[in-house]
Amino acid sequence: MDAVVVSWSYRPSVPSDASWMAELRAVVMRPDLERLGRFDPERVRRRFLDSFVPSNTRVIVVDGAEVGSIAVRADADALWIEHFYLAPEWQGRGLGGAVLAAVLDDAPVGVRPGRYRLNVLQGSPARRLYERHGFVVESDDDVDVFMLRTSVS
Repeated sequence: MDAVVVSWSYRPSVPSDASWMAELRAVVMRPDLERLGRFDPERVRRRFLDSFVPSNTRVIVVDGAEVGSIAVRADADALWIEHFYLAPEWQGRGLGGAVLAAVLDDAPVGVRPGRYRLNVLQGSPARRLYERHGFVVESDDDVDVFMLRTSVS
């Protein structure tokens, strides 16, 4: 069982967070992208920078240190969870589960469509986290697994 992180919070993201978040994405995704034969150091950062929306993104903070990010984007039929990255030293310690649970519980009632979507790289250990939180595979391809969670109201 994962260790429980006692003290964490998140803060709204600001445009100046983009650079360190892009770097964190590259570090976190590198092992899976290399395994899939798709790691490109420029592309992994550029894809984040091109899609970064500060108003959708929160910075995950532990003991005053910025250790990750998570974004929630509204779509026509679901809320997409995107850019969920934790520094490697914080992975496997319960923080990801705590953050994900909070985000899933956080959507305003009038906004929540009852469905959450995300995608994870094929073979990523993060898939187990999402499955523990009720996400199921909706579709997949050679690189990505697209997952869906339908809320129980």
